[in-house]
Amino acid sequence: MNNVIETIQITKTFHMGDVAVHALRGIDLTVTPGEFVAVMGASGSGKSTLMNLIGCLDVPTTGEYYLDGKSVGKMSRNEYADIRNQKIGFVFQGFNLLARTTALENVELPLFYDRTGRIKNPRQAALAALKRVDLGDRVEHEPNQLSGGEQQRVAIARALVNEPAIILADEPTGNLDSRTSIDVVSVFQELNDQGITIILVTHERDIAQYARRIVEIRDGHILKDFSVEKRRNAREDLAKIPEEE
Repeated sequence: MNNVIETIQITKTFHMGDVAVHALRGIDLTVTPGEFVAVMGASGSGKSTLMNLIGCLDVPTTGEYYLDGKSVGKMSRNEYADIRNQKIGFVFQGFNLLARTTALENVELPLFYDRTGRIKNPRQAALAALKRVDLGDRVEHEPNQLSGGEQQRVAIARALVNEPAIILADEPTGNLDSRTSIDVVSVFQELNDQGITIILVTHERDIAQYARRIVEIRDGHILKDFSVEKRRNAREDLAKIPEEE
């Protein structure tokens, strides 16, 4: 079985005038299909840079990156764009939903950029994705008619609609209160239980405890990489928190 992600000594250096900033300093990371990995680190540790490289939003300065067994560095510009659209689903801290556009239309959007024709009925696929995140009754609502947690669920549905091999979530609970954060993480746990590979970037240790594995980054190096022994169950934790009146 191929690793869904494999990085070999990848580095990333940014140049700010005459100053070289070494964001990543030789990262070796493998992720197998079906894992749920939390990437942790303080601001400036390199975790978001790593996420951008894994998500094909940027390229490493040196090193090799394989996605689903294919060398990303040897791809053409079109192949690069296609793999980003077909293999990876993105969820961001700020939701990135279009205003005055329904949940259904927001989720459909990535399918307009799919040149493969894999998904024959975009509307049906978008509706199915919204149902997977328990928003089947909110499809015609616009973002300003949805709570923060519901908006993030729409963003997760949008990430799912292309049937990606992996979902990358960059601080997906950063704009949410504690209860809503756990609610959103419960969606990731359910999707992971269905076999979807998830990498979640967070600076919050309690959120990382819902993953199956934690990778800690500091100063561009992997500091620790370990399995979560007493993994928290978001549904169980949610049931213990009273809903606000």
